[in-house]
Amino acid sequence: MAIGQFRDVENGENNTLEDLEQPLFIKQEKIVSYEDEYGSDEKSTEKSGSIWMVLLSTCVAVCGSFEFGSCVGYSAPTQSAIREDLNLSLAQFSMFGSILTIGAMLGAITSGRIADFLGRKGAMRMSASFCITGWLAIFFSKGALSLDIGRFFTGYGIGVFSYVVPIFIAEIAPKNLRGALTTLNQLMIVTGASVAFVIGTIISWTTLALTGIVPCIFLLVGLWFVPESPRWLAKIGHEKEFQIALQRLRGKHADISDEMAEIQEYIVTLQSLPKDKLLDLFKSEHISSVIIGVGLMVFQQFGGINGIGFYASQTFEEAGISSKTGTIAYACVQVPITMVGAMLIDKSGRRPLIMVSATGTFLGCFLAGTSFFLKGYGLLLDWVPIIAVSGVLTYIASFSIGMGAVPWVIMSEIFPIHVKGASGSLVVLVNWLGAWAISYTYNFLMSWSSSGTYYIYSGFSLLTILFEAKLVPETKGKTLEEIQSCINSDRSRRQDIS
Repeated sequence: MAIGQFRDVENGENNTLEDLEQPLFIKQEKIVSYEDEYGSDEKSTEKSGSIWMVLLSTCVAVCGSFEFGSCVGYSAPTQSAIREDLNLSLAQFSMFGSILTIGAMLGAITSGRIADFLGRKGAMRMSASFCITGWLAIFFSKGALSLDIGRFFTGYGIGVFSYVVPIFIAEIAPKNLRGALTTLNQLMIVTGASVAFVIGTIISWTTLALTGIVPCIFLLVGLWFVPESPRWLAKIGHEKEFQIALQRLRGKHADISDEMAEIQEYIVTLQSLPKDKLLDLFKSEHISSVIIGVGLMVFQQFGGINGIGFYASQTFEEAGISSKTGTIAYACVQVPITMVGAMLIDKSGRRPLIMVSATGTFLGCFLAGTSFFLKGYGLLLDWVPIIAVSGVLTYIASFSIGMGAVPWVIMSEIFPIHVKGASGSLVVLVNWLGAWAISYTYNFLMSWSSSGTYYIYSGFSLLTILFEAKLVPETKGKTLEEIQSCINSDRSRRQDIS
C-alpha cells in the first residue's frame, strides 16, 4: 500500500515531507553552540560533522517501515492455511484481511497528536507495542475473533508508523540528505511486504506471525541508542535537550548554531499560521485541489492494489499455478521497480509517470482478467497460467513505478500551506476507506466473477488516465505558487467554457 501522509511536524496537523524540505528561515545572529554552553575550550568552526548517528537513527526508524510491510504482506501467503486450520469462511477471512486497514486508518488519524504528546520516539515505542500485542494475538488464535483483534492492533500500530517514521527521519536528517533518507521509508515498506511474501511460502502462518515481532524488537532496542527529534524538543521548549540531540546528530565538532537558529525561527513561523479547518477545503479557491487530491486517491485504491496484494496467493491458485511460485515472483518484482520509480519521479515528471503507470496497471488487469475468462470457457488452457502471472506481475510492477507514490507527491504540492492539515486528513481518510473497501470486497468479487473483477479494475485504470490527462497539472519544477496559479487558471477556463 502506498502511504505517504504526514502531518505538520510542529503543530500536529497533516503535512508532507516536501514541506520539511523547504529551506528554513535563516536567522543572522549566532547563538550559543553546544560546545560553548558546556564549557569547551575550543569552539569548532567545522560545518560538516559526522553523520553516523543520523544513519543509525534512520536504520532504527525504518524498522517501523519494515514492520508496516510485514503486516501488509501477511495475509497473501497465509490465506489457504489459516482458512483450513481455523475453518474460516470466505467472509471471515475477508474481514481478517481488511480489518488491518480500519486499524491503520484510526492510527493515522490519531498519530499526529500521539507523536506531539509522547514525542517521535515515544510514538514509535507505542506503535511497536501495539504490533507485538497484535502478532501474539494472531499466534495464539483459535478462531476468527482473536485473529481480527490481533489484525486490528497491528493495523493501528502501522497507522501510527506511517506518520511518525518518515517525519522522524525528515526531522533528524541534514537538508542535503533528507530526500534520500526519507525514500528509505517506502523502500522498506515494500521490502517488508516482499520478505513476508517469500518466507510465508516456507513457514507456517503462526511462525510467520512471530517473525513480525522481530522488527519491533530491533526498533525498541535501537531507540535506546538514538536521540529524540531535535525539532520536537525545540517545539516543547526543552532547549538543553534540543541542543544535545542536534549535536549528537551532527557530530561532536560540528557547528550547529546556524541550524539551531533556523529550526527555532521555523517553529515560530509555523506557530503563527492560522489553524486550518476541513470546511475551508470546500471554498471555491480550493475545490479544484480537493477534486484532484481525492480523485487520485480513489483511483489509486479502486485500481485494486489492496485486493490483489492482500490475496495474491489465492489469485495465483485460481489461475492454475503454484501459489508459492507466483507469490515469490510477485515479491521479487516489487523492490527493484519501487527503486526505479523513486529515481524517475523527479526526472520524468509526475503526469507522465502516472499515465505510464496507469497504462501498465490497465494492461496487467486486462491480461489477468482475460486469463480467467479463457479458463472459464476452457480455451487455451496451457496459456492461462502464463497470461495470469504476466498480468499480475505487470500490474504490480506498473503500480510500484508510479501509482503507488506519485499521488502522494502531487497531493503534497497542490494544496496551499494554510490548508495542508485539513487536506491531509481528508485524503488519508479517503485512501484508507478505499483500501478497506477493496480488501474486503475482493474475495466476494472473485467468487462472483474472476474475470469481471479484473476487468472492473482495468476500467478504473483507464479512468485514471483520463482523469490525469484532463484535471491533474504537471508539478515538476514548479513552485507552490506556480502550481496554485495553474490549478486556478484551469478552473477559470472550465467555468468560462460552461
